[in-house]
Amino acid sequence: MSEITASLVKQLREQTGAGMMACKRALTEMGGDIEKAIDWLRKKGLAAAAKKAGRVASEGLIAVVQDSSVGALVEVNAETDFVARNDEFQNFARSVANLAVSVNGDLDRLKKSKFSTDGITVAEQLIAMVGRIGENIVLRRSCTLSVKKGVVASYIHNSVGKGLGKIGVLVGLESTGDPKSLDELGRKIAMHVCAARPEAIDRDSLDPSSLQRERDVLIEQAKTSGKPAEIIEKMVNGRLRKYYEEVVLGEQIYVIDGENKVNRVIELASKEINVPIRISGFKRFELGEGIEKREEDFATEVAAQVEN
Repeated sequence: MSEITASLVKQLREQTGAGMMACKRALTEMGGDIEKAIDWLRKKGLAAAAKKAGRVASEGLIAVVQDSSVGALVEVNAETDFVARNDEFQNFARSVANLAVSVNGDLDRLKKSKFSTDGITVAEQLIAMVGRIGENIVLRRSCTLSVKKGVVASYIHNSVGKGLGKIGVLVGLESTGDPKSLDELGRKIAMHVCAARPEAIDRDSLDPSSLQRERDVLIEQAKTSGKPAEIIEKMVNGRLRKYYEEVVLGEQIYVIDGENKVNRVIELASKEINVPIRISGFKRFELGEGIEKREEDFATEVAAQVEN
């Protein structure tokens, strides 16, 4: 077998546009024969995938898996919502979410994880799907959440199948209470997180730079009143309390009842089951957040599908 050199891998990559690891594997499988390696890549759909890599992928799915004390979220993007309804795409998202648990949500490790028994990695499977489905597909992000004692509850919004939707939330509740009761409460808290978009569990958990930026804005606004410095300070502190009520989970009005703050809901639930409950963390993924989306009408989208 010919030696698989870096220059040979580079040559194959330039000819096919496939990824470096895919090229190396193709050359290894084909004994260093570059022409056979090209055919191997084409049969796997890997050569065609690179041509689609520059396209914007802002649709797709959020996948969530949850098993008592641990849960995971992943975002898998595609170019159109059509693909999100594809069985292969949905099964891929579910499988990757399960794999995310074993690597603690580390995206690089997740992409290198074995996807199937034949040794194909997640990254290689994704590239193969691009070739078969005909759209750019991206495994964008992943995370996990776990508790030592208690439960990790989940909620999926705009569900299109088990554990699949447009928004996914995980909430960790630390407690020695009844798991069933905790899971029910945790799911409701997760629904609240989905709707209210908190940034932190409590004030101490807020990003210091975000808090300082908000304070600076409030100070400048208060100065326009012409009030004395001590009055301005009180005005700023009052407006900061309002800010906390908007972004701190424990201080938000619970969307389920529209009356109590979340901290009060947890306090009442603790009394009901007679053991302490603490929200230890939450994770919220919304499909496509932060991605600049293309503006296309439906007819154009359909035409694009026909062309592919």
